[in-house]
Amino acid sequence: MTEGLVLDGVALRLGGRRLIGPLDLKIEPGDVATLMGPSGSGKSSVLAFICGTLDPAFGAEGNVRLAGIDIGILAPECRRLGILFQDDLLFPHLSVGGNLAFGLPPGLPSRERRLRAVAALAEAGLAGFFERDPATLSGGQRARVALLRVLLSEPRALLLDEPFGRLDSRLKDHFRQLVFARARAGALPVLMVTHDREDAEAARGKIVTVGEDLA
Repeated sequence: MTEGLVLDGVALRLGGRRLIGPLDLKIEPGDVATLMGPSGSGKSSVLAFICGTLDPAFGAEGNVRLAGIDIGILAPECRRLGILFQDDLLFPHLSVGGNLAFGLPPGLPSRERRLRAVAALAEAGLAGFFERDPATLSGGQRARVALLRVLLSEPRALLLDEPFGRLDSRLKDHFRQLVFARARAGALPVLMVTHDREDAEAARGKIVTVGEDLA
């Protein structure tokens, strides 16, 4: 991509009260920018606005471009965005491989879907996990599977909504570096929201502090 993720004058209101913005931010491919602030400051709502899933109770203005395209006019499923949450949200009724296959673009033959999922697991150090039940995985393994599912969907940008919050300190550092490395390798612009200063500093990118008056 010649242009990454661009927020132009993005502002959110709730009940006539301004929460965030206007916010101008440009994130180059492979870079990470962080929105940092306390709970209730509207950080996650910015991600919902970018995804096109913002609750209609909010008022919003501004534009979002991805790879030079105004994605605000597109349906959510057409925006080519990948998002990781604090909870991994793996489907309990599907195997690990089934979860990964779910993230793949539609229209692929079943054999190709399996091959891609198996290759992704091997690359992430999870070879042989295709048939595993997600309930048998450790927290770190579940986090890796959730990341792989997002990346297999071939997003053009990555949004992170406190995805490291439930991991212990050892797993958190390892998974953080894995996410950022995969984003750099795929030239994906990344927007992360967090209230954790350590997460923001580990991203080694722009930090925008919001909602200080709510702290």
